[in-house]
Amino acid sequence: MRKLQNTLYITTQGTYLHKERETLVIEKTVEGERQKLLQLPMHSIAHIFCFGNVLVSPFLLGFCGENNVNLAFFTENGHYLGRLQGRQSGNVLLRRAQYKVSEQHPVAIARNIIAAKIQSSKRVLQRRQRNHGEHDEVQTAISALNFSLSQLQRADNLALIRGIEGDAASRYFGVFQHLLTEKCGFVFNGRNRRPPRDPVNALLSFLYSVLGKDISGALQSVGLDPQVGFLHADRPGRDSLAQDILEEFRAWWVDRMVLSLINRGQIRLQDFETEASGAVNIKADARKLLFQSLQAKKQEKIIHPYLQEEVEIGLLPYIQAMLLARHLRGDLAEYPPFLMR
Repeated sequence: MRKLQNTLYITTQGTYLHKERETLVIEKTVEGERQKLLQLPMHSIAHIFCFGNVLVSPFLLGFCGENNVNLAFFTENGHYLGRLQGRQSGNVLLRRAQYKVSEQHPVAIARNIIAAKIQSSKRVLQRRQRNHGEHDEVQTAISALNFSLSQLQRADNLALIRGIEGDAASRYFGVFQHLLTEKCGFVFNGRNRRPPRDPVNALLSFLYSVLGKDISGALQSVGLDPQVGFLHADRPGRDSLAQDILEEFRAWWVDRMVLSLINRGQIRLQDFETEASGAVNIKADARKLLFQSLQAKKQEKIIHPYLQEEVEIGLLPYIQAMLLARHLRGDLAEYPPFLMR
């Protein structure tokens, strides 16, 4: 296992990033004078996420490309713009195997990923029942997810798998409101996006997007093509494989994190603003809290359910990318998706 490297989230507007010998320097001009905000060794950085008006020097761009540092750009509100991609690593035979399985035999991998997603969603609901007592609507949703899992065992084509996944997601988010405490004041009436139209959806979409970029970088680091998936259809500009792997982490990682932040009062309704179009955005201070919470989560350690080794949560995208690569090479009979027992 490689050591968990840091992810930098640059949110201060007007900052300038450049390379000084073997360090990354972050500066900002204040009243005509350039001030150094931070200086870090480059070897400790795996990902740099820039939000809004953030400038990057050409030498730093070149270093990131040459050393496969994942450098991604977002709008200030978290909309993904693009990513610097350096030299593709890994064996070309691995990518050929990926393309072949994606075109000819995607069902087994897609089915495993969605089975893990539905199981994780069910366990989030069961956690609510254990902690707060039985709720009839939540119990009905749990039963529906069990039925979806039984259907999935017999699913033999992508259209059927996608249909089962869509129905399960609808059942899950149909009772998501009951996972929020009454005193928090947040209201959730179902999943919506592009743009999100309520604070809960704004949090979910924002964190899904950030974690998806982590996964894209992890896939590239083992030599896989993040744009060629098994469940999500190919689409220009979309990292379909990263979206596939993200399904395994949505409920266990992002949804539980959002619920905790809201129910503990760390995120409040005043941390959001609504545009004239109805789009809901997260304010700057709340975004910083999200990044801090995400980085703290990455430092936590768990026993990986397949490897049975203690690993940091931030390594999970890399581990799943590695396991997928091993399956595509023929070293594993099936792809083992991430599912905490």
